[in-house]
Amino acid sequence: MATFLYARVSTSEQTLDHQQSQAEKAGFTFDHVIADHGVSGMSVLMKDRPEGKRLFDMLRAGDTLVVRWVDRLGRNYADVTDTIREFMRRGVVIRTVINSMTFDGATADPIQMAVRDAMIAFMAGTAQAQAEATKDAQKAGIANARDKGNDSYKGRKPSYTREQYTTVADLLRKSDSVSEIAQASGLTRQTVYRIKEDPAAAEKALAAWGL
Repeated sequence: MATFLYARVSTSEQTLDHQQSQAEKAGFTFDHVIADHGVSGMSVLMKDRPEGKRLFDMLRAGDTLVVRWVDRLGRNYADVTDTIREFMRRGVVIRTVINSMTFDGATADPIQMAVRDAMIAFMAGTAQAQAEATKDAQKAGIANARDKGNDSYKGRKPSYTREQYTTVADLLRKSDSVSEIAQASGLTRQTVYRIKEDPAAAEKALAAWGL
């Protein structure tokens, strides 16, 4: 039986070290630390993330999976609830650092199961609602800046060139894997994922910067 820490680091303000140290201060020790960097929890399913897929392959009955909170598993309601239920069916115990929640498949009592499932649903729903609220606030801020005549607002400069974007787009149409595309384009897998998730936004970012 092993204890895993899974961390998802989606922004520059988040770090693996912070999530791990917070868990260790709560009394956890780990046999394995697994982290996905720069991957959206909304649009990239747990099984589709490079390290998330690895976690699915490694977990066994009797193992414990620790996460800072359920939003590290993802911010997509259906994905998070499906992931937790899949792990519980395997006999894995899921524990959160925040709120000290424990989810497992040990109980057969229907009332306890209903309470457990309702809590999972509530936490997963909260994670998605928070992500959507943040996204809406960002859109409103951008629109407000433009309404005030701030035409110089461009957002973050793309980490890829027009040539690299074209390469990625062409290879995605050929159904090449993300790893193969990253190698061919010279980009990170996370950047390829971002282009794959929203090619229109990636194109728009290039145009905004005149690239």
